[in-house]
Order: sequence, then C-alpha cells, then structure tokens
Amino acid sequence: MKNGSIKVDYLARVEGEGALFVKVVDGRVADAQLRIFEPPRFYEGFLRGRRHEEVVDITARICGICPIAYQSASSQAMEKIMGIEVGGQLRELRRLMYCGEWIESHALHVFLLHAPDFLGYESAIHMAPDHPELVKQALALKKLGNDIMVLMGGREIHPVSWKVGGWHKVPDEEELAPFVPRLQEALALCIKLSGALAKLKFPKFERDYEFVSLRHPSEYAILDGRLVSSKGMDIDVQDYETHFEEFHVERANALQSKHIGAGGYFVGPLARFNNNFDKLTPGALKAAKAAGIKPPLRNPFKGILARMVETAWACEEAAKIIRAYRKPAAPYVEYQVKAGRGSGCTEAPRGIIYHRYTVDAGGLVENAKITPPTAQNQQTIEADLKEFVQANLSLPDDKLTWECEKAVRNYDPCISCATHFLKLRIDRS
Repeated sequence: MKNGSIKVDYLARVEGEGALFVKVVDGRVADAQLRIFEPPRFYEGFLRGRRHEEVVDITARICGICPIAYQSASSQAMEKIMGIEVGGQLRELRRLMYCGEWIESHALHVFLLHAPDFLGYESAIHMAPDHPELVKQALALKKLGNDIMVLMGGREIHPVSWKVGGWHKVPDEEELAPFVPRLQEALALCIKLSGALAKLKFPKFERDYEFVSLRHPSEYAILDGRLVSSKGMDIDVQDYETHFEEFHVERANALQSKHIGAGGYFVGPLARFNNNFDKLTPGALKAAKAAGIKPPLRNPFKGILARMVETAWACEEAAKIIRAYRKPAAPYVEYQVKAGRGSGCTEAPRGIIYHRYTVDAGGLVENAKITPPTAQNQQTIEADLKEFVQANLSLPDDKLTWECEKAVRNYDPCISCATHFLKLRIDRS
C-alpha cells in the first residue's frame, strides 16, 4: 500500500466501542489512531457529594470483568485518607479475591478474545468446533475465577462484600478449602497450556517500551506496592500525579496518559512480567519456561503468553492463601471519618488503575480522579500501530487490517464488550 487508509469502524473482541484508523501517504504511515467513541460515563462527576464508603460499590460498576480492581484502588485511597491499614488475613482475602478476578479475566482474554486471532478465526464461537477441548478448558478456568469471586463477594459481577476497612463478611476456613484441589488442577493446566500457546506464530515486532507497574518487596505485586518502571522510576503511589498526566485528544472520549518528560508507556501483563519476574512463584516459573519466555520480553504479541503465566501464578497464589487462612476475629478495621486527600493504585488484569479522592470532614467526596489502564496504554497502542503498519505495508489490505486488530487486542483494551465487527472499510487515496 503506497497511499490509502485502514479503517475499522468497530473493533471486535474488546470491551466497548472503539475504532481504528491508519493513514498511509507515499508509502509512509502518516497517522495511526485508536478512536474510542463510547459515550463518556462521568463517574468522576457523579461521585462528588457521595459518601466515601459508597465509592467502593459505585466504582465497581465501571467494569463488569474487573470490578475488584476498581474496588481495590478506591478503598486504598479512602483508607489512606482515614489513616488505617488493612493487613493480616483481611489483606490476604483481598489478594485471594483479586486472584479470582485475574483468573477469570485472563482466561477470557487469552482463549476467547485473543486466541482466535492467532488461530485464524473470526471469534471463539467459530473456533469452538475445531478446538472444543481448548474452549472447554478456558471456560473451566474462567468458572474457577468466578466461583472464587462469588464466594468472597456474593456474586462475580460487581461483588458487594468489599468495603472501606476490610469486608462486610469473611468466609470460614471450610468454605475456602474445597478450592485448593481445583486450583492445583488449574495450575497444572496453565503450565500445559503455556506450552501449547508457545507454538502460536507471533509476528516479529519489538519496541523500546517503558514498562510501568507496581512492585512489592515480598510478592508479585497485584494489590499494592510502589510504582516502578523499566527506565528506573521508583515512586510512592501518592506521587503519581507529579510523574504522570492525562490529556484529551479530539478523536476520543477517553483521556490519554503520558509519563511527564518521557511520553507514552506500557502497563499490563508484559510490564509486570518484566518488572517482577523475580517474584513469580515456582509454578508460574514453570509456565514461563513452558512458554519459552523470560525478561526482557518486548514483543507485545507475546503478551498472551505473559497472561498465561500470570494465570498460573494466580492459581498457585490463591491456593497458598487458602491453605494459610485463619478466619480473622473481625471482618473490618474500625476508623473515624476525617477530611483528607488520598490515592490508591492497583493492578487490574490489563494494568495499573489509579484513583485519587478528596473527602471533607463529613466523609463526603469533594473530587475524584480515576485513570484506567487503557487510557495509559493508548499512546503506546497507537505508536505500535504506526511502526507495525510501516513494517508490513507489503501485506494485502485484508491481512494488514487483521494484523492491526490483533495488535490492538494485545493490550486487551477495556472499552466495553463487543463480539464482532459490524463494519469494515479500507479506503485508498
């Protein structure tokens, strides 16, 4: 293609409503855009004036697949303001529920949203007749994660047990124990599937990314930690806004983010894998070996492998938490409401989510800021598209379009669920 454009009006197998546009002029990629046109949802606006304890349940509604990520970040921010720390078994239960979310979300993306790209199918439904066992295994993994969320939170979508200071209710040991053998079986399956996924054909594509993630001194960071990057950044979560800023571009209803003075950056499984490889559990390391990956891993198309390794980690970590669990005396930490400002950051399956709130003396929210993973990845996605298309202009239009869609789905963008393309058009100048 010497002149023309690639235009995908509706991206498939991503969460929500987005489109793709790439412009080629005289054999050079002039522009690459991920257009997010899903209507604004105004969460930050309608949180103002709400009671601080309501925020955990309200923000969970932002996403039906990763509600725990929003509950975790918002509760951390409120707990920072109130001057309390949720530790011990209460913190471990939060990590357990988060593992459930990672398992169900990663299984959904790896096998039902992204694997069809590599295997040449329009969707998981089209893939199922030829790969029924793979789809069954994916659904079983997803159900395991969902079942953990149901037990811990009352339901898998928008759970209701998480609260500022801990939990409304915590489980007994005997309620959790039956999950251990299921998680052990799932870990073995994840290791096996990591080897199978390694046989997929991955485009040769790498860039010099700045990978940004949480890092914890003693565990693979999922719930909390310091913010670090592959370029040497190491900051407290409370300093996020002095290092990162959001900005608006006319073509999108989602804000974009940049590292001040550095530009676009990369969050998600690949970032965590590169920044925290030394914190992976033995089973997850076996999965990484089976997948044939180790740091530095800079090919975004191999993010599907990093997600599989993290699924193995979540299964192993969840089993470990359950074995050591002893029901705490109280389900939450008491606290006195006070005014203040606080931030929280946590690792959603797709990458870090940042929340910041200011609360008045009566416990009412004065302002809110929420930065989801896709906003943080958007600049990097567009830079990938520009470089990837430039290197593959010799491909036929339909093949190049397919590869561009795959490049976007590397990031599992959280826009809202869509199942197939409604319209596709390629215009040539």
